[in-house]
Amino acid sequence: MDNVCEEQQYNTIFKTTSKTVFNYIYYKFGNEEKANDAVQEAFVKLWENCSKVAPDKAKSYLFTVANNLYLNVIKAEKVRLKHADKHRNESTNESPEFLLEEQQFKEKLENALDALPENQRTTFLLNRIDGKKYAEIAELEGVSVKAIEKRMHLALKSLRDKIDGI
Repeated sequence: MDNVCEEQQYNTIFKTTSKTVFNYIYYKFGNEEKANDAVQEAFVKLWENCSKVAPDKAKSYLFTVANNLYLNVIKAEKVRLKHADKHRNESTNESPEFLLEEQQFKEKLENALDALPENQRTTFLLNRIDGKKYAEIAELEGVSVKAIEKRMHLALKSLRDKIDGI
């Protein structure tokens, strides 16, 4: 079977497709950095799965993977915003000191999450926010359950190091 593992074939696909995929995601994200991340990740996944993808299916594969990455990021952001709004709209009896500490903790958490590598952040959010099991995440990401366990371990370790008390 003809596949994408041959380096010249892969390079040709990259040269002819990467800009189109980038533009597609950029228009959706409205964010150059996130679009670049999604495109890079999509091409990494194409390479990791090169033996399973025929050259004539590569473009479709890249669009699908990049779009799924985009949707995961948007979903995670919506959940975070919804959670933040829910807390903002509740009247509270908490002291200003408590509210300030809570806000500082949220900022620390956001910064710590942003600092995680994409694959660890995605794994962490899919598991903790979307409630997906490791096997489901492994299937979505196209890696083994062991790889997901490792990502989650590294994500939690990194978050613990950056934020006291998680």
